Parts: sequence; structure tokens; C-alpha cells
Amino acid sequence: MKRLEVLSPQVHDLLQINRPSLSSGCATEPSWARRTLLGCPWVVVRRAQAALGLIAVGVRGANRSERWAAFCEKSLVSKIVRPEELVFCNRTPKDVQRTPALGALQEVRERWVDLTLPWGPAGSVGFELASGRKVTTEASDLDLVIRARERIAVEEARFLLDRTIGLEAKVDVRVETPACGFSLEEYVLASSAKILLRYLDGVRLGKDPWLTTNLCQEVA
Repeated sequence: MKRLEVLSPQVHDLLQINRPSLSSGCATEPSWARRTLLGCPWVVVRRAQAALGLIAVGVRGANRSERWAAFCEKSLVSKIVRPEELVFCNRTPKDVQRTPALGALQEVRERWVDLTLPWGPAGSVGFELASGRKVTTEASDLDLVIRARERIAVEEARFLLDRTIGLEAKVDVRVETPACGFSLEEYVLASSAKILLRYLDGVRLGKDPWLTTNLCQEVA
């Protein structure tokens, strides 16, 4: 387990918590959320501003309609798992073959063997590997996260994107910079055009995801 006192959760991290009740900040907790957290006390860090001492998190229920944007007290976190820690976690051949998305992760690991940037699975695959709860299905996509503190050249991004094509599951790659998050595919295809940049306070259009003082056009 990581030393929580020196490690701050980042967007896409998985958190194990020690209490099944959270706060939404505005609405009552849905009835399914407490039952879910009692059986599987894991949440994912989401991209949103949070008050001092709180972490913006998402709770995953039994189906796609059960998603809850909540806030978790930092003191409730007992374990933090980064997506990049899940790339090489131990899996049996049976586990890898259970769904196309899990198998696709194995393929990407082999195709991205030379990638030195931290990366790993998010979404349902990341949640399943961290928590042990079987949430991926035959229709699940493989969501991946690349942590890129330094700029990724478009040519390198295209190389990475090309190696996600032709897999059993659809692959969606999100790049996280110190400033914001964005789609690898959109970055490759946009050329000089603006792309959607996801900040803690909302989504905007901009050209440079690595500019911490980006003056971007707000998206309605």
C-alpha cells in the first residue's frame, strides 16, 4: 500500500475506502450506492474541483445507469492504486481471456513495450483489476491513460494510436498532462486545430494541452 500521507490522488486513480457512505455535495446518496460500497469499497477519482479535505470521486454500480458523482473525505482512503500499477498485475490466462477488453490490454502491453511514459488501464478494466470485481463485459471498451508531464510529439502520438487499431475491443486513450486531459486520437487527427481540453473546472477548446496558463475558448 502506498504511503498516503505523501501521495495525492490523481484523476483516474482507484481508491479503496473504509466507509460505505459518501457525500454528493448537493443530492442524497442513491440507494444502490451504499449497497455497492459495502460489497466493493472502491471509487475512482474524477475530474472536478473539491473542497479542502475532500476528493471528487465516482461510484460504479451494477449497470451503466448506476453512476454517482460524489465526494470522499481524504481520511477515508485506505489504499490508492494508479492505472500504471495495473499494467503488469498478475493475471491468469483465464482472466486475460475473460472479456475482449482484458485481452486487448495484454495486446497493447506488447505493442507499447517501448513506451517509457507511465500508462495503464482506466474505466471498467482498471476498476476490475484494482478491485477484483468483475465489471467488464463482452461490449466493454479498453480505456487507457498516459501520464505525460512533457510534450508528446504528434508523430509519437500517431505511432501509439496506430498500435491500438485492430484489437478485439475498442481502445480509447486519454492523455493527462499537468494542466488537463485530452483524447490521443483527437490530438493526432486535429493537426493545427483546437481540441477539447478537460480541466478541473470544465471543458474548453485549446491548442496546447501542456500550457498551464491556457487561455481557451469555453465550450457551452
